[in-house]
Amino acid sequence: MSSGGCTVVWFRRDLRVEDNPALAAGVRAGSVVAVFIWAPEEEGHYYPGRVSRWWLKHSLAHLDSSLRSLGTSLITKRSTDSVAALLDVVKATGATQLFFNHLYDPLSLVRDHRAKEALTAEGIAVRSFNADLLYEPWKVHNDEGRPFTTFAAFWDRCLTMPYDPESPLLPPKRITSGEVFRCRPDTLVLEDDSEKGSNALLARAWSPGWSNADKALTTFINGPLIEYSKNRRKADSATTSFLSPHLHFGELSVRKVYHLVRIKQVLWANEGNKAGEESVNLFLKSIGLREYSRYISFNYPHSHERPLLGHLKFFPWVVDEGYFKAWRQGRTGYPLVDAGMRELWATGWLHDRIRVVVSSFFVKVLQLPWIWGMKYFWDTLLDADLESDALGWQYISGTIPDGREFDRIDNPQFEGYKFDPNGEYVRRWLPELARLPTEWIHHPWNAPESVLEAAGIELGSNYPRPIVGIDAAKARLEEALSEMWQLEAASRAALENGTEEGLGDSESMQNAFPPDIHTDMDHEPITTNHNTVRRYEDQMVPTLTSSLLRVEEEESSLDLGNSVDSRAEVPTNINQAPRRDVFDQGAVHTVQNNANLSQNIMVGIRNAEDSTSESSGSRRERDGGVVPVWENGSGTSSSFLQRHPRSHQLMNWTQLSQTGNLALFVSHKSVRFRPTSLVILVMFPQYKDHKLRGGANAAKPDLILIGMVIYAIILRNPPFQKTNRVPDTSGASLPSSCILWNHIYSSAV
Repeated sequence: MSSGGCTVVWFRRDLRVEDNPALAAGVRAGSVVAVFIWAPEEEGHYYPGRVSRWWLKHSLAHLDSSLRSLGTSLITKRSTDSVAALLDVVKATGATQLFFNHLYDPLSLVRDHRAKEALTAEGIAVRSFNADLLYEPWKVHNDEGRPFTTFAAFWDRCLTMPYDPESPLLPPKRITSGEVFRCRPDTLVLEDDSEKGSNALLARAWSPGWSNADKALTTFINGPLIEYSKNRRKADSATTSFLSPHLHFGELSVRKVYHLVRIKQVLWANEGNKAGEESVNLFLKSIGLREYSRYISFNYPHSHERPLLGHLKFFPWVVDEGYFKAWRQGRTGYPLVDAGMRELWATGWLHDRIRVVVSSFFVKVLQLPWIWGMKYFWDTLLDADLESDALGWQYISGTIPDGREFDRIDNPQFEGYKFDPNGEYVRRWLPELARLPTEWIHHPWNAPESVLEAAGIELGSNYPRPIVGIDAAKARLEEALSEMWQLEAASRAALENGTEEGLGDSESMQNAFPPDIHTDMDHEPITTNHNTVRRYEDQMVPTLTSSLLRVEEEESSLDLGNSVDSRAEVPTNINQAPRRDVFDQGAVHTVQNNANLSQNIMVGIRNAEDSTSESSGSRRERDGGVVPVWENGSGTSSSFLQRHPRSHQLMNWTQLSQTGNLALFVSHKSVRFRPTSLVILVMFPQYKDHKLRGGANAAKPDLILIGMVIYAIILRNPPFQKTNRVPDTSGASLPSSCILWNHIYSSAV
């Protein structure tokens, strides 16, 4: 056993011993101490859901078993601060080096920089590596050195890079263990007693762990891959790879997936197997979309919170608790949507095509705030993945340059006959419709009474009528889009004139998460709230958890990635709701918005201090810790995000310095990383001294003050409260190429 000077290898979402660059480098350097730190409070409202925690529990056990067979073990630590826990491990074991693999979401970028800064100050050498991507984000750019904003351009550049992705590394033959006995591990409680019954069902379908991931990859390549292009449109087929959870937790190396699939591509090309070649191309494109999700998250760190197309900040989302509950329960009256939501609840999984259907219905038909859908998917999907989630919802909502048109509504009835033509999928998850003939299976509301009676179906009783008519939804969407463009034009004109700045402030009109959105089963009957309100805001980006997104030229698809009381509660923080009239469309129950513009704006800005961090994913205690509920930017625990509550919000990476001080503008507040500490510098200068970033030079103080008074009178709410935000007038512009890694990972290999 080593007498000291060992290397701490920090495991995160790289739970494997094969093709793990940080572990391989640690083994080459000498003795190794492997550590995993469970600090979910740092994730704010992205606290992992039940099924995700179940997977993590078994994946960690599998990794520990593998490490023990190689000569060491995995130290697990429970903390509210990963950096503090790392320092404790380093001091206890006498380590002189810290190695870890890169992550690309904003939360991890900030945390990793803190770790490097704090340990370097203690004389510890820190190195980081690429273990999650084919190419690092800063190596893929256009001819002008700027990041791509469309997937096609990005993936084309990846495929034409002058060098292939690195070959995967073999697992080490033996690991020399550091003095792990000096650091007592903590027992991680990743599931409670109430969850074990439902989790037992997951073990029948899934086998977490890196060696099991390797088996799943081999099975897919030697089986379903060849017919991937043919069968991937079937909602009730097993032809998808089912690899996205393994990829999210880093049990499977994306480089290994790429190289093995490329070998098949060459073999089938030599055999003239056109179907096999097409399948490989489509599957590699799904790998490329996973790659692209990290690329977007790195270059545009606000992409998990805000649309990349700025005009969508003005879209008037509908706030309706009844709609939200009906969607979660799978009781919308549209069989394909309902079957998908019930499968998600029961299994933690959805076919990529069904994910598109249910998410599109949520955003386009119900027009609910996508942040609610994001949080529910985050809590219930096995493959919940922040980067892929952000890209998926941006795509579905048409908020990225190459996303779906926002005014496009897919009729679930037609989607049903396209992806489930025989109704087998619907019958499996909606037993109340099992006896309905295929002719009516995707639109039972049109079936004759005699057919419904023979099938034992009573619409409105044992199966609901459609919650919203498609024609009515289209009309409502057109109206909302018209209002959005009017607001966007008015805001742009006001900004250009330098007389008004508040209307386009993205932060002041954000919807927080529903305050009690923990995964609790809804047993109560659904009652649609007709006092529904629209909110005009820069909505946070929803998540369509998808490690393997699929895109075609004309019709894109994405791979978005429980039976006890554990489902999301409906939002309860709706303080004001303009009256909405109910009108009858035959058998279809539809709600029409009659709220006037000023009412909507007033409601949208009612909680002007709300931020994306102000509602945690849960208030329940898990593993001895309480997930913080953010209120006006202050956390309720001593976690990292309490001390830096806005560190995971919009970051303008173009402000980064490479001279030792790393400046980030987070939600219009300056965050400066110094060599020894992370300090939040909240700027409170007099408002009249501010300059409008988007204007030409400085705005005149008198005009600004007059505008503030008028703005306050109209909206009955002071445009700036104690937070004194600086206006964001960037509109739809995107930050330039991110240079963060040149500073944070300057010693990376």
